[in-house]
Amino acid sequence: MKLHHIAIICSDYERSKKFYTEILGLKILREVYREKRQSWKLDLGIEEDYVIELFSFPNPPQRPSRPEACGLRHLAFGVDDVEAKRKELQQKGLACEEIRLDEFTEKKFFFTQDPDYLPIEFYG
Repeated sequence: MKLHHIAIICSDYERSKKFYTEILGLKILREVYREKRQSWKLDLGIEEDYVIELFSFPNPPQRPSRPEACGLRHLAFGVDDVEAKRKELQQKGLACEEIRLDEFTEKKFFFTQDPDYLPIEFYG
């Protein structure tokens, strides 16, 4: 088995589409509007590897505000250079936490968030 994709529902489709494609650099694999559901579905990839489905729905409920609420805690992307990725995202206007060190693996990582406050980790 392998992870196929992660589905995310956003509150503002155009804002989230811009975030995931222009800021994070994910590739658009397919974009469709589903009239019956009044919903956009955007399939995003890292290169050709399908990783995220981005959905819009009318009036979705808010995400729980506490980071330790049950459910998806965060998305994590592996990167070759944590410092360079953090600098790149900051130059694109994203607020990024300080770089930390994983006490078990001794690998560097930091967090930022998407437009709907979903935490996103970059791990090296």
